[in-house]
Amino acid sequence: MQSSIYQKVGIASLVMMASVFLSRAIGLLREMAIAWRAGAGPEVDAYQIAFILPEILNHVVATGFLSVTFIPLYTRRRIQQGEVEASRVFSILLCVFGSAALVGVGLAMVFAAELVAWAAPGLEDPEALAAAVRMTRIILPAQIFFFAGGLLTAVQFARERFFLPALAPLIYNLGIIAGGLLLGPWLGVEGFAWGVLAGSFVGNLLLQWAGARRLGLRFRPAWDWRHPDVGAYLRLTLPLMLGLTMTFSTEFFFRFFGSYLPAGSIAVLNFSLRVMLILVGIFGQAVGTASYPFMARLAEENRLDEMNGLMNRTLRYLALLIPVSVLLMVLSPEVVRILFERGRFDPAATRVTADVLVWFLAGAVGFAASTVVVRGYFATRNTLFPAVFGTVAVLASLPLYPLGIELMGVEGVALAISFSGIVQVAVLFILWNRRSRNTGQGGVIRFYLKTALLSLALAPLLAAVRRLAIEALDASGPAGSLATAVLVGTAFAVLMLAAGYGLKIAEITDLTEKFLRAVRFRR
Repeated sequence: MQSSIYQKVGIASLVMMASVFLSRAIGLLREMAIAWRAGAGPEVDAYQIAFILPEILNHVVATGFLSVTFIPLYTRRRIQQGEVEASRVFSILLCVFGSAALVGVGLAMVFAAELVAWAAPGLEDPEALAAAVRMTRIILPAQIFFFAGGLLTAVQFARERFFLPALAPLIYNLGIIAGGLLLGPWLGVEGFAWGVLAGSFVGNLLLQWAGARRLGLRFRPAWDWRHPDVGAYLRLTLPLMLGLTMTFSTEFFFRFFGSYLPAGSIAVLNFSLRVMLILVGIFGQAVGTASYPFMARLAEENRLDEMNGLMNRTLRYLALLIPVSVLLMVLSPEVVRILFERGRFDPAATRVTADVLVWFLAGAVGFAASTVVVRGYFATRNTLFPAVFGTVAVLASLPLYPLGIELMGVEGVALAISFSGIVQVAVLFILWNRRSRNTGQGGVIRFYLKTALLSLALAPLLAAVRRLAIEALDASGPAGSLATAVLVGTAFAVLMLAAGYGLKIAEITDLTEKFLRAVRFRR
């Protein structure tokens, strides 16, 4: 039974990894288009600030948590009372809480100027502020599409259907790119804001509606405030609405504190953060999303030991993000040059962005691991503790940001975010182990320490290979940077394989053998 669950999680993880990889790749194309169109200047700062209010509203209505809070309610109704009652619960929750989201969007649009000035107090350029307010009003209605689409996606996840939900972020990012490229000649960066609205409507609403209907979902307008699942949903979701999560605080803080830095700093922080989040998305987000339905089922069946086994196994594989992050740290100038240095994104912007990227990469494994650890709590229907803990941890981290800015400037913001993320997930995992009596925690912690030591040993070797490559190649352009990255990446692969087989690291050898089997199968 346990091996069957691991196999299903593996298949679902591959689907979500492919989706997240494509989404992040298209997301990178989106950032490349923005960099090409506007560089790393005040226009991009204004565009990024325009997301602050939508992000806050998205967090308040708990759109990002719908698959966590809605799946248990929907699954229970469908199993116990059938498809009709499950559809009725969906309709009630959509109407009741969707109405609240609609009111929130309306109020935010009316008071957008005042709210943007509060959210980015360091922004003093009146033109940039006006542009941020204008784009905020364009992006805000997309939150309605995200909320409804989140419920529709959760319906499909509950039925273990991942394909159409996996397409949502792809279409969303393509919409942003299309808006920026098609409307950019007339509207500038504002064209990307219109692309946000179009992409969310098509990818997150229309497509997910089609997928949910195919599974038998039927929507009928209903505002039954007294239905027991309204209260149950609110009890599960309210802590998440009020709590401050690592992801939300990161998206808010880099813009808030970046507004006090020189023009273009928010743009630099955003570009480097998006590169780091590729690793988090491909590994952490994909695996966390795919494993959660199985974790929830094991928790529902009171098979907590098996659920801990699944979590421990997943976390050990995520530890391999540490050496991958070190590889990208060494190659940060080449990575940024390949991705962004064109159009109005000049070599000076490349240098600053590469320096910031190093500090963001230091926290990549923490962000990835948090997507798995926090779902352990959610699977046991405990949303209150991680919300309270997250809020306390985020508030406790606040002094790190002004201190980082004073000591390191824009790089200090990235370091504060990474340090806070690592500490949060480490403490959250330790507390989970105590609550759940996770006997495998020691093996996980030892493996992370071993992987960290291995990565420290790899760093100078990879740096030496990079220096040799730069001496032999002209790495000032994209072609030379790509050749340098290939050479260093090849050295990294050889060293990791030697370490995996020499030190008998099962996670490395297993992944290698699975990859070789997949290659032979394709042949």
